[in-house]
Amino acid sequence: MPKVKHQVLSRPPLDRMNKIHGMLKRNEFPNCPRLAREWEISVRTLKRDVDFMKYRLGLPIEYESRRYGYFYSRPVDFFPAVTITESELFAVMVANKAIAQYRGTELQKPLENAFQKLTNQLDQNLPLTLSSLDHGLSFRPFAPGDADLATFRVLTEALKESRVVAFEYRNLGTRKILKRKVQPHHLACIDNHWYLFAFDLHRQAMRTFVLTRLSGAKLTRQTFVRRKDFNAEEYLKGSFQVFKGGSDYEVVVDFDAWATDLLRGRKWHASQELTELRDGASQLRFRLNNLEEISGWVLGWGVHASVVRPKELRERLRKTAEILTSRYQAPAETSCPTGGGTEEFHPFQSRRQRQTRSSS
Repeated sequence: MPKVKHQVLSRPPLDRMNKIHGMLKRNEFPNCPRLAREWEISVRTLKRDVDFMKYRLGLPIEYESRRYGYFYSRPVDFFPAVTITESELFAVMVANKAIAQYRGTELQKPLENAFQKLTNQLDQNLPLTLSSLDHGLSFRPFAPGDADLATFRVLTEALKESRVVAFEYRNLGTRKILKRKVQPHHLACIDNHWYLFAFDLHRQAMRTFVLTRLSGAKLTRQTFVRRKDFNAEEYLKGSFQVFKGGSDYEVVVDFDAWATDLLRGRKWHASQELTELRDGASQLRFRLNNLEEISGWVLGWGVHASVVRPKELRERLRKTAEILTSRYQAPAETSCPTGGGTEEFHPFQSRRQRQTRSSS
């Protein structure tokens, strides 16, 4: 049976170097032309591997002209592993745990495989290892969005090659499917959702597309020149999350002491200014170009947040409160609590906390 010559063709450089290391230890005097033919790669690539082993890893590699090959000039017990500090290892572990947000999606397996390849060469003799940290760290994303691997492949290929993409898209809250043709510029994961920022050829403007509402993505042969005036950070500068508007608002919100404890130390927006007050309360300021996403965020704090300005945001919340009051209006016979007393309601408190409060 003929020898298969593709065994190490797709192997990464570290794997090739490990094999060269084994040959050197066995005094086989490997040389670049022979290995290049056997592994079907270029002589230049093999030479780079040997140079890396000698000059970057400090291995005692010398060339023996009589044997036409390399050898170790002194004993080498093991191939140097990639060593990192404990703080770097901790960062690697956090990155590994972050894969949890893609569990159950088509991205989970490729991400796990990539992480395994990246960490195979780590020094396992470190006192702090990946296995020792596994039980002490976790990452629990809230309602992560589904990710279609096929769509990702098309979009990343389009980004890499600057090619136009055609797909079908459904706008928020509608059932109508629209055909779009765009020039992809950026992919971003924001609040556990993936978004594509692309120049829409029909509308002649930058648009934002949610990947969960995008289907049938196909690469076209048409290429484009990336717009130099587009920068993702600048594009989203005035957005609270991803929605982009054309206005300019100074948003000021007061928070009580309970909410301040949850706000403190967190970066909600690049423009935020948090001022803590004497009574434990605080005031948070933002500079935004729209009020779409901040409205829901403020509502999420319930009675612990109060909008100071702008008046447009106060009016939005007032109308929302009227609708909610009407929707959840209790029947007249049960509208008053037993005993006729009143109790301040804190929607984020547990039942035990409320009972404790009422009995004190």
